[in-house]
Amino acid sequence: MEIITFAAVKGGVGKTTLSYNFSAYLADLGYKVLMIDFDHQCNLSQILGIYDQKNTVLSIFEKIDALHIEEKVKIHHINNNIDLISGFLRLDEYEKHMSTTDGKDMQLYMWLDDYYEEYNIGQYDYIIIDTHPDFSTSTRNAIVVSHKVISPNKPSGFSDDSNANISYRINKLKKDLIDFRTRESYVTAKLFFVGNMVKHNTKSSINFKKSIENQENYITYFPDKELITRSVLEKKPIVSFKQEPTIYLKEKSFFQQFINSCKAIKDA
Repeated sequence: MEIITFAAVKGGVGKTTLSYNFSAYLADLGYKVLMIDFDHQCNLSQILGIYDQKNTVLSIFEKIDALHIEEKVKIHHINNNIDLISGFLRLDEYEKHMSTTDGKDMQLYMWLDDYYEEYNIGQYDYIIIDTHPDFSTSTRNAIVVSHKVISPNKPSGFSDDSNANISYRINKLKKDLIDFRTRESYVTAKLFFVGNMVKHNTKSSINFKKSIENQENYITYFPDKELITRSVLEKKPIVSFKQEPTIYLKEKSFFQQFINSCKAIKDA
């Protein structure tokens, strides 16, 4: 099993759209995927048609007494290869009550360990976690359990600052969360950057593509394409559009680029 978190400290970079479409790509290959929506905007849950505010990700933090959580997590079956632990619209409010709680960043780690058998977590090939664009408690929880962190950004004058910001925060988290017995960090995730919403021929996009060519942590980029926007609006992943002959013939090169970019994330 591999756990991958999509995280960014800057909003508007298409993080949820990528996590949704990347998960659908994996499912289309036959992999079993559990998605976890740690973004209190709950966009991922809504794309997948889940609006229920009971038995959500909030229950992962059940061990924190101050929250008085009594409900257990529910795993929603979306389709044959995708399941979801849905988001909670007030998660950010509850996170404020965790600020001084010991072990607040290890709650997902402990939940996965405690409920591995009960929820048959071992059936999943991938766990994909979508987070809010910040470095809050829930985001840190996601990073702690992850093998990879994928941080999208789009061409702008601030992308380097955003990359440095999340790199610094993850490195600090590594130093803060140490197993005192082994002297090793609980945080082992590798950080990779992904360009997103990259236009075809604007000056900024051309410069962006050139600048990332020799940056080892940049593994791929996704173009700015109407089909990607449609995938969210119509709640239909890119891999589904690929099955429509008219669209496929018109956008064949885009579909190939999309598959190659998803494969780059998978193989990183």
